[in-house]
Amino acid sequence: MIHVKEAVVVEGKYDKIKLSSLIDGLILPTNGFRIFKDPKQMALFRSLADVRGLLILTDSDSAGFLIRHYLSGCIAPEKIRHAYIPDILGKEKRKDRPSKEGKLGVEGMPAAILKEALLRAGVGIEEEPLSLPPRRLITKADLYTCGLSGGPNSAKKRAALLKRLSLPEYLSANVLPEVLNSILSYDELVRITAEL
Repeated sequence: MIHVKEAVVVEGKYDKIKLSSLIDGLILPTNGFRIFKDPKQMALFRSLADVRGLLILTDSDSAGFLIRHYLSGCIAPEKIRHAYIPDILGKEKRKDRPSKEGKLGVEGMPAAILKEALLRAGVGIEEEPLSLPPRRLITKADLYTCGLSGGPNSAKKRAALLKRLSLPEYLSANVLPEVLNSILSYDELVRITAEL
């Protein structure tokens, strides 16, 4: 596993699944072109860029570069790192046909090539390891305890929390702990949910 201090931005959920086996870090999908229409998602990416930086890893097709350039235009360049995959023709296993341009995306890349792309971008090659003060991390069980999942009004309460924190409404309960750990402490979560 490669430790990545930056939040890794990919195009879709299958890219996230593929990278999860290679890296230890926060991976967030843009959900394709939804990034163009979701100001809350962009606000999340900007705040993560301020706190920890972003690593953008999109497909090598025109859609991937369109998303990459859009993010690069919205976030200060010193807060972004880019990782690029090579153009390899082929088809992802889960798809019936190759993509429009016939290139493999992040999800279809062999793990060794993805690892090489990440290392070329400077990921995992830090002078000093990331040292954060020890703190209690927010877990999925904490979401349940705070009434944000598994309860009769949990979806409504979770939506109120996302709105209050200016986070995208599409964040699932599975991704939420990772995002919350990046922007607030456990004690802050407890305080905010008590106020909802």
